[in-house]
Amino acid sequence: MATVSLLIFIIFATGVHGLDSDDQDLNANMTTRKSFFCACDELCDNGMQPCETTGKCFVSISHDGNGQTSRRRGCLNYGQQGILICKSGSNSKLSIQCCEGDMCNVNISVSLSTSPTPKPASTDPGGNMTMAKYNVPILVTSILGPFVALTFLILFCLCLFRHKHKRQMQKLSMVDPELAHRHPHELRAVPAGDSTLKDMFDHSCTSGSGSGLPFLVQRTVARQITLVEQVGKGRYGEVWRGQWQGENVAVKIFSSRDEKSWIRETEIYNTVLLRHDNILGFIASDMTSRNSCTQLWLITHYHPLGSLYDFLNRNILDPPLMCRLLLSASSGLVHLHTEIKCNRTKPAIAHRDIKTKNILVRDNLTCCIADLGLAVLHSEDSNTINVGSNNKVGTKRYMSPEMLDETMNMESFESFKRADVYAFGMVLWEVGRRCEIGGLCEEYKPPFYEYVPNDPSFEYMRKVVCVEKLRPTLHNRWCTDQTLTCLAKLMKECWYHTASARHTSLRVKKTLMKISESCSKTSKIVY
Repeated sequence: MATVSLLIFIIFATGVHGLDSDDQDLNANMTTRKSFFCACDELCDNGMQPCETTGKCFVSISHDGNGQTSRRRGCLNYGQQGILICKSGSNSKLSIQCCEGDMCNVNISVSLSTSPTPKPASTDPGGNMTMAKYNVPILVTSILGPFVALTFLILFCLCLFRHKHKRQMQKLSMVDPELAHRHPHELRAVPAGDSTLKDMFDHSCTSGSGSGLPFLVQRTVARQITLVEQVGKGRYGEVWRGQWQGENVAVKIFSSRDEKSWIRETEIYNTVLLRHDNILGFIASDMTSRNSCTQLWLITHYHPLGSLYDFLNRNILDPPLMCRLLLSASSGLVHLHTEIKCNRTKPAIAHRDIKTKNILVRDNLTCCIADLGLAVLHSEDSNTINVGSNNKVGTKRYMSPEMLDETMNMESFESFKRADVYAFGMVLWEVGRRCEIGGLCEEYKPPFYEYVPNDPSFEYMRKVVCVEKLRPTLHNRWCTDQTLTCLAKLMKECWYHTASARHTSLRVKKTLMKISESCSKTSKIVY
């Protein structure tokens, strides 16, 4: 009986299937089966004696932990226990064979298996085991199917990304509509060769391509530029010093989120008759793809002295230099605001983000206005205002009261120009503080530094400028010198609370010319 218990335990430990169908057969045939005799060596002491059963006869051989081998023959009742034992199969420690019929287990030989026997799926009528069958194609499909599907999904995503990237590149590289209808011979594309940028500008000044080079030449120059070092970084992206045939150029690389700024600035710079000594010289605009990432380039003249903001932080000014910087900056603003009518009309342009960081200092210590990404165009003939698709606003410290309290008339182009004049008044204040008079000079500070934190919110600025109507404070020394006194009077007239009371940019320029004529020219700049 100990052997039978061991058999049942091993069978349940290895798992059994197919009991339900055998139980049904058992219930259906229980009353119809006949009994027969089996050889038995458990019930009697002398030899093999028969036992009677309605189930099956069995022969088993088992191997215990002590190395002893035991053989048994006997009867199994036709029930669940008998089915389990007969289906236990053969392995290295136990082997069982079942049969039906009188004394059928006398001559059956049983041996232990040297390797595990696969789990049987069924037994034949004689009680012999049959191996379980597996559907190989289904098994292979179930294993490889998910990997194949995942591979196709990855390939599909890559193709979709490349297609989208290609379409974006095609969109960005579309030919200017003004140039698209021209005959190819009208594009005065100058081969690069050994020409300098000045030669190319002089040769193409009547090409109608605006302040930069003709479209095809822009693409040629842009692809020959080597980036040397990063010289600046801002909310729009990065500024690099590049080289083209030994000449330094500035490369403004826009981030992808500022694509609209790049498109707008390219559009403005390609405006006809925009070229001016006091407007940053535009060379080319192009896009490039690196590591599947689109880079938007704006290539301009390079000015190693940097912005007026940087220049004021590093240098102390004398009155003549102060007037020179301010007069040249105002000349650039006047050129922007002025509509020119001749063979090809230049529209009036409002900058919308005038500040010292957007004014560059040239080698000859004059200024030029840069960063036209927020500019607004106006044509008197059509009386329409082209704001563009860029919905960003200017710098909060330089915003006029009507912009902060949102009462500005967006349908009037004059409102945009008056807002520029207000911001230019802040520039006058910043530059005037750095002018040394009588050995006295103030350190550089941004506008409203005494009222607001480093990064003031829109509401904070509105409270200071519109509600409290405060303006940057003037040191007592502004009253001790005629040049600073005249400059203080001018800046106050630029930042009037009422926009219509402010000077025009042309009036500001003429006033600065008078101040420049009367100021002393004996001081020198201190580096």
